[in-house]
Amino acid sequence: MRMRIIVVKRTRTTHFAATELGRYLELITGDEVAIEQTQRFDPDESGIAVGLAEAFSTVTLPEVADPRFDDAIGIRVNDGVGLICGNNERSVLLAVYRYLTEIGCRWVRPGEDGELLPGSDAAAAAVTVFETPSYRHRGICIEGAVSYENIADTVDWLPKVGMNSYFIQFREAYTFFERWYAHRDNPLVDGEEFSVDEARGYVDRAVDEIAKRGLLYQAVGHGWTTEPFGIKGLSWDQRVHEVDPAVRTYLAKVDGERQVFDGIPLNTNLCYSNEEARRIMVEEIADYAAAHPRIDVMHVWLADGSNNQCECEKCRQARPADFYVMLLNEIDELLGRRGLQTKIVFLIYVDLLWPPERERIANPDRFILMFAPITRTYREPFTTDGAIPELPEYRRNELVFPRDVAGNLAFLRAWQSHFHGDSFVFDYHYMWAHVKDPGYMKIAEVLHEDIGNLERLGLDGYISCQVQRAFFPHGLGLAALGRTLWNAGSSFEECADDYFRSAFGHDGPLCAEFYRSLSERLLPLDLESPSVKTVAAHADALPAALDDIERFERVIDRNVSSASTVHAASWEYAKLHAMIWGRLIAILRDVCEADTAGAAAAWDDLAEWMWQHEDECQNVFDVHNAIRVLGAMIRTLTNGDRQ
Repeated sequence: MRMRIIVVKRTRTTHFAATELGRYLELITGDEVAIEQTQRFDPDESGIAVGLAEAFSTVTLPEVADPRFDDAIGIRVNDGVGLICGNNERSVLLAVYRYLTEIGCRWVRPGEDGELLPGSDAAAAAVTVFETPSYRHRGICIEGAVSYENIADTVDWLPKVGMNSYFIQFREAYTFFERWYAHRDNPLVDGEEFSVDEARGYVDRAVDEIAKRGLLYQAVGHGWTTEPFGIKGLSWDQRVHEVDPAVRTYLAKVDGERQVFDGIPLNTNLCYSNEEARRIMVEEIADYAAAHPRIDVMHVWLADGSNNQCECEKCRQARPADFYVMLLNEIDELLGRRGLQTKIVFLIYVDLLWPPERERIANPDRFILMFAPITRTYREPFTTDGAIPELPEYRRNELVFPRDVAGNLAFLRAWQSHFHGDSFVFDYHYMWAHVKDPGYMKIAEVLHEDIGNLERLGLDGYISCQVQRAFFPHGLGLAALGRTLWNAGSSFEECADDYFRSAFGHDGPLCAEFYRSLSERLLPLDLESPSVKTVAAHADALPAALDDIERFERVIDRNVSSASTVHAASWEYAKLHAMIWGRLIAILRDVCEADTAGAAAAWDDLAEWMWQHEDECQNVFDVHNAIRVLGAMIRTLTNGDRQ
């Protein structure tokens, strides 16, 4: 009998949820699925009804604090009959994907080669779920080098694994698209011209995909300190040395000069004691919020970089955080007068880690605190077990930032003593550190534990600032991210077992064993903070790791021709990864033997090889980012002190 899906009180997102349910059920069963619409639910009808919970008199979802931001789902389906609902349109889609997950669907990475579907009998399963996630904020932020397709695939993948938010940095995300389309740093491909208008077009398309799914759209962050004054802030590579003298008076005075800091607009702060400078910035922010009503959460950050605050006499009278809070209150006041409900994110980051001494946020409901511990280590998780030290003295433009967990938490606790509103962590596990974890297992474990600890840290979620293509050789870390944000008590081992069996098939457990061993063997080398001395002290790990790779390559060879598209792709990525790390380990061995010239030459050869094979793994591996990160590591080791 043909299956039926009934959309109750159709909206764009609930209709999309129903079509997704129908599409996957057709793929699973091979049967046609009819999608119908109704304004009133009839519990006696056969089929699966999909819609907002308010349309179903027999359903009571768990209560939430704010239905705009908080999700709740309800599923009661048995043998293709029942209902799937949510407390908001986004949650309806989340509920559909959760139902499909419960009957056996898995999305091990973005894109079609990441979709694993169950057998046809799965559609007869009974599924009952009524839940809210552990955390409100569950999302990813654009970073790295990306094509539009990478972004579209990521946005499509997020709700499939329970996440609810996507953050597009800058106004047009130009730098991330330009790195890909101009083929930045790739000597084998002629770069094409790429314009800001093209980037804006891609952002508009991405925002529409976000809206179709009802996801929370977070935006901007970078650029507010110079864009209002006519100085574009498009990327960290952009340089500006000449500015209008009338604008110069608003810029931070550093080392006696008011100028673009090191020529980088993004790293340039303002003279925040200057009321006119703040007024211009505040009005630009309010105008932008009014012109972009699709933005749910707008980030208002000061300049990037550090130790770049204004040193004028008036600015020295207060910490940067005092002027920052003053600015935030002025933004709230103007947004309120204009009737704008846009939420504003403010960040605890570098110079702003030191909380304000005098100023306080007047309207906490407008704001979300974002803790961004960019200098932390990723070799150990954030826990609340250790003693929290006193804050170091604030010394303007002479600050040193902590790497250890306790030192970072001291700043969070200091801010939390002043601000008791909504908050999340904005962290970087898959920005750089993952590239230096050869098995991707230690970083995945740290991330899982970090997410599990968020409630104890007083934080209500996590936005991952990361390269979008971080599924090479596997995506366990991001699978754990989605699962643990939804259920903070989830088991890492159960997640790993499910992931590797789904992504790799029968020999998935051997993958888990190999990647765990590879991470553990090379962890003592501390590639996060590379030094010749440390690598040489653990040189005996290198031949053992090479032996492990050689044995695992035999497992790859017997699986790479799998009949499953998903499994075959996973093994192909594993094969490329094994080749890369086999050569990297050989380079580290050259370093230990003081053959720095040989190591440098071998790295150049490997980098070229990675560029040559980029198309084979483009959707899962950001080669641009990896070459920058690993290249910096190799240069440190080949130029390093051996004492």
